[in-house]
Amino acid sequence: MTRSLEERLARGGVSVAPAEGAPPIEAPWFVRAIQAFSGWLAALFLLGFIGMAAVFVLDSSAAAATLGLVLMGGAYALLRKTRGDFIEHLALAASLAGQLLVAWALASALAGVNAGVWWALTVLQCTLALVMPSLTHRTFSAFAASMAFYLALTESASAPSLSGGLVLLALTVLWLDEFRWPAHIRQWQALGYGLLLGLVAIHAVGYFGQSLLLGRYFIGTGLDWLEPWAGDVLGILALVLLIRHVLQRHVSAVVPGMRVAAYVTVLVLALLSLHAHGLSHGLVVLALGFAIGNRVIIGFGSLLLMFSITNYYYWLDVTLLAKALTLFALGIALLTARWVLRRWWRVGATAAAGTGVDQ
Repeated sequence: MTRSLEERLARGGVSVAPAEGAPPIEAPWFVRAIQAFSGWLAALFLLGFIGMAAVFVLDSSAAAATLGLVLMGGAYALLRKTRGDFIEHLALAASLAGQLLVAWALASALAGVNAGVWWALTVLQCTLALVMPSLTHRTFSAFAASMAFYLALTESASAPSLSGGLVLLALTVLWLDEFRWPAHIRQWQALGYGLLLGLVAIHAVGYFGQSLLLGRYFIGTGLDWLEPWAGDVLGILALVLLIRHVLQRHVSAVVPGMRVAAYVTVLVLALLSLHAHGLSHGLVVLALGFAIGNRVIIGFGSLLLMFSITNYYYWLDVTLLAKALTLFALGIALLTARWVLRRWWRVGATAAAGTGVDQ
């Protein structure tokens, strides 16, 4: 701003704040990608050198755990002091190597890869997700924590769908409360994206019929009597929490019958999802994305919904006619709910506006 224009504005009674300097220019995405690749390449060479020099630590679980903790502590200290894509990915690679060493030590101490190892890794990854001063590391640790939790429940209680339902419930609560602590919103979003990636991975593993337990499949023990309905019940619970949050946020535009219509729709979806397992999870994530205006979550919800519909379509225990009728009923229920809610919401908003004008 020139001096003459500033003086003219001052004479007109408009105060002009002093210039604070040009805003910082962020590096283009391809430069950041090269920096990230350089960080991983440097980390691989560094870890290879450390591995050749300290290969004897694999013979001792205590030495492996100590070196792993040192690597994770060094990654934490590096992230606390320095910023940048190169340093962030270098620290992530070092931390990942430390986590592998700790996992090796746990497997050696507990006589093999079992439920105790997965529970310990779940605690470790949750701790790293909360304390690491890096958004990328938080996202990765949240994803790893959800996968370790899935493996722990599968190994100890034969309840893989229960783990998916609990992860869905956790990410729903987290995303709905992302603005409760504005100073930490980026950290909460990183955790939310990690849990979302974990939920997609859990469903992908279940739909493709593969086991992550190194070739072993869970045996009917523990909480297997809850399968596969436990995940669907938790998905419906997450949907109820989401609808309750939306209705409370738009309470001025909610007419009396809208709550009834919303919860009747939830009941219909619950009955359908108990037959077509997994539909509720995709619907919850899709509705969550629309509720908070996040296109990334909408995309993941659409992916989960397509996964569940495809898996249900190729389910051999149900006839093709029953599958078609179930999907037809689901489509009719969703379209009806959309029409009713949009119509009543518009009426409620108009009535609330009229009341405000009269006052």
